[in-house]
Amino acid sequence: MTSISPFSILFVGGGNMANAMIGGLLNREFPADRLSVIDPDATTRERHATRGLLAHPSLPANHTPVDLVIWAVKPQSFREASLPVAPATRAALHLSVAAGLTSASLSQWLGTERIVRAMPNTPALMGLGQTGLFARPAVTSTDRQRVEWVTSAMGESLWLADEALLDAVTAVSGSGPAYVFYVMEAMMDAAVRMGLSPDAARQLTLGTFQGASALALASEDPPSVLRERVTSKGGTTFAALEALRSADLAGTFATALEAARARAQQMGIELGQQ
Repeated sequence: MTSISPFSILFVGGGNMANAMIGGLLNREFPADRLSVIDPDATTRERHATRGLLAHPSLPANHTPVDLVIWAVKPQSFREASLPVAPATRAALHLSVAAGLTSASLSQWLGTERIVRAMPNTPALMGLGQTGLFARPAVTSTDRQRVEWVTSAMGESLWLADEALLDAVTAVSGSGPAYVFYVMEAMMDAAVRMGLSPDAARQLTLGTFQGASALALASEDPPSVLRERVTSKGGTTFAALEALRSADLAGTFATALEAARARAQQMGIELGQQ
């Protein structure tokens, strides 16, 4: 992404996701004195203060207006956290990474229409995240550029025209790392049962995921074609895939993702009624 003029950012919540964003911004030489954090935890504040940020337990009385407020709090804590902050930040752009909370609820609580919702995932901590984005109509092109600048520090992002699709993003990439870790866990357990040492099982499993992902990213062919290229009729891979098909792995994944999407929808309704 091209360079962008510095702007001021306030993080409400200084946990892992905020840490990933801040680290990415600082790595791009974004001025630390334009970043501030509100977090009730003293250890968290100290960690950010050592990086040159202003860190406070609550919004200071002499708070300087900021251009962007990033809400990195748990969905269940959002409304309570917004009460002292919203009145002083209504002129700012607001970016929420709180899962499930609809932009309509956010707009009501924050008193502004300049709302962007983001659904990142945990590989953002490594700069390899995937983030779905949705903006309310009042969000300007400059606002979008600033949001893209921040989220690109965590990896890749994409804009969605329909907010409801963020629930699908939650199901696919937001929760997706857990599915991958679950399969890794199952493969390593099976490898150990077949006699390999835990260290060997870990190396072979994680290396296979890393290599297969790199191959898929580098190839113009879809995963189905890549799978077919390593599957000989009657061979070992064929036998394994037949076992997975007989267990309806594809159907199980579809059911799992739909359950995640349904829960995201339900959370939006439940949390919006706080």
